[in-house]
Amino acid sequence: MAGGLVGLLDDVAALAKLAAASVDDVGIAAGRASMKAAGVVVDDAAVTPAYVRGLAADRELPIIKRIALGSLRNKLLIILPVALLLSEIAPTLVEVILMFGGCFLAYEGAHKVMHAVRKDDHEHDVPVVLQGPEAESTTVAGAIRTDFILSAEIMVISLKEVLDEPILSRAVVLALVGLLITAVVYGVVALIVKMDDIGLTMAGRPSRRSQRLGRLLVGGMPRLLAWLSVIGTAAMLWVGGHILLVGFDELGWEWPYHVVHELEHAVDGVPGIGGVLAWVVNTLCSAIVGFVVGFVIAGVVARLPRRRLHS
Repeated sequence: MAGGLVGLLDDVAALAKLAAASVDDVGIAAGRASMKAAGVVVDDAAVTPAYVRGLAADRELPIIKRIALGSLRNKLLIILPVALLLSEIAPTLVEVILMFGGCFLAYEGAHKVMHAVRKDDHEHDVPVVLQGPEAESTTVAGAIRTDFILSAEIMVISLKEVLDEPILSRAVVLALVGLLITAVVYGVVALIVKMDDIGLTMAGRPSRRSQRLGRLLVGGMPRLLAWLSVIGTAAMLWVGGHILLVGFDELGWEWPYHVVHELEHAVDGVPGIGGVLAWVVNTLCSAIVGFVVGFVIAGVVARLPRRRLHS
């Protein structure tokens, strides 16, 4: 009886160790998958603040909360089940879907560059706060639609890292990645958009140092938002182009990425900065591919018949 009890306790201890190891493995896999999706996360964090530009100050955090909840619904209720199903029945389709997302990012990035060059982007000329509640709802809906694409990219990139894991582990990893990245992205976005309010509060304090820092925050916000727009556009081109290069390589069209690797190797041996130069070359080539593909797609889209807004 005692021997049976000891054996049972040994089995329980072994199962506990196995469960702990599984949790550790899931945590490591989630961390690895999150790192792989980092480029799209930067894109998401850089793009989102533009959607709350022009909103009333007291509406910024509620709007960000609505967008964040919409992002979670996108990731957990739509993208995660579809991604898991595809990974079981047609894993090759995961790469194809990822490449479609890469094309969308490339198109969005190229479209922004083209508008910036032509200086004909008047989308934010009238603040949303002056356009009424319908404009606010439209802004939220547009942000959630854009987030859906970026979230799909994040989840599929993460899924590719754990395709060899059991389906339950895949589901847990993707859920963890979705929760973690949503919290990080929208936490950072909330901090960015409220930075000017924080600056105003600090500027009203008696301390001169606090006042100076507050004025610096308030004065620096327009520049920060402008730079975030540039970074978001660059990230779209870079991430979109890189996804396409890797996708072509994995689907059998190897020479484009082979050329990029050759260029990387050409600078990789530079003492001290070879690794950095190789990364710069890869990123620059990816951005060029993203812009070329996006420019072509933008040209095609521009020639499509447009739905009339007024009958």
